[in-house]
Amino acid sequence: MPVEVQLASGSDALPSAADFQRWAECALEGAVGEVCVRVVDREESKALNGQYRGIQAPTNVLSFPAGDFPANGGLLDGAIPLGDVVVCAPVVEMEARQQAKAAAGHYAHMVVHGVLHLRGHDHQTDCEAEAMQRSEATILGKLGVAAP
Repeated sequence: MPVEVQLASGSDALPSAADFQRWAECALEGAVGEVCVRVVDREESKALNGQYRGIQAPTNVLSFPAGDFPANGGLLDGAIPLGDVVVCAPVVEMEARQQAKAAAGHYAHMVVHGVLHLRGHDHQTDCEAEAMQRSEATILGKLGVAAP
């Protein structure tokens, strides 16, 4: 299951691309498809959040499902894109400090959270939120990260 990682942030505290890939792959376990994880700075997060959610501020993570594709994925290699996860490094690092968490663990949580959205999870209702939180805790446990 292919995961592309794009490190487009100037943060000095970023985990490695291999870490982001491992976290996404763990969240994708059992799913078929491709995901791109892009790590950005405040400006790009704010622009995307404004354009797609109407919120003029950066946010910790955004998920962009790819939508419906033909049976062969419509791609030359037959891979099916699931979508993109955009993680804002400065916001994640600030939240980790505020919550007294290890930054790497909070990054892992944001990647897992974003990938679960691509897999169809949501948290609009209490029931959905509880199910998503259980899935997050299970995946983070496999990664050795404490549940949020």
